Amino acid sequence: MSYRLYYWTGLQGRGEFVRLCLEDAGAAYTDVAREEGDEIMTAFLEGNQEGALPFAPPFLTSGRLVIAQVANILQYLGPRHALVPESESRRLYAHQLQLTITDLVAEVHDTHHPVSTEQYYEDQRAEAKRRAKDFCESRIPKFLGYFEQVLERGGGKHPLREHSYVDLSLFQVMAGLDYAFPKTMARQSLPLLRDLARRVADRPNIAAYLASERRVPFNTNGIFRHYPELDG
Repeated sequence: MSYRLYYWTGLQGRGEFVRLCLEDAGAAYTDVAREEGDEIMTAFLEGNQEGALPFAPPFLTSGRLVIAQVANILQYLGPRHALVPESESRRLYAHQLQLTITDLVAEVHDTHHPVSTEQYYEDQRAEAKRRAKDFCESRIPKFLGYFEQVLERGGGKHPLREHSYVDLSLFQVMAGLDYAFPKTMARQSLPLLRDLARRVADRPNIAAYLASERRVPFNTNGIFRHYPELDG
């Protein structure tokens, strides 16, 4: 099966969670907008293509299927590439954890755009400082403390006691937060998450991907942005 992934060019963003899954699985896929330009997505977003109507990228096509929303895409890919356990209870748990990661990613975005996505960061800097202060002091410890507990309950190595797409997403969360909030992250005690992130980075397919040009560097166009004044 060859997949077609649609996401904005020039940034990692939410599409990166899907890329990591595809790369780890060694799946054949085309990063469509990077080859044909962002405008290739317009027909899907305006409802001029068959299949489900995406609200926004990322979305994935697999044959005639159109699948949008990161957690939904990963729920589809996981069983097909041995990236989720077989039992229904653990597949539901994986989806629950991925939805919690989705909540965290939304809060990360709102640290630099707390008022409006239509305004530049510079137009809402004061509000961003207030939002980021709470995020660094309260939300990062709460979210990451939760995932540290998840790992502990899973035996210390994996949230689901075996490698899954949740591991890959937690790696991306840790990498993104380290980039965006290095001072805040240096103050967190997260031995299990740190160990998980190192092990994911060492997986052969992921290591090759991280060293390739396909891994776009973090930048101030994505979700995880480093503004020193926001890193309390």
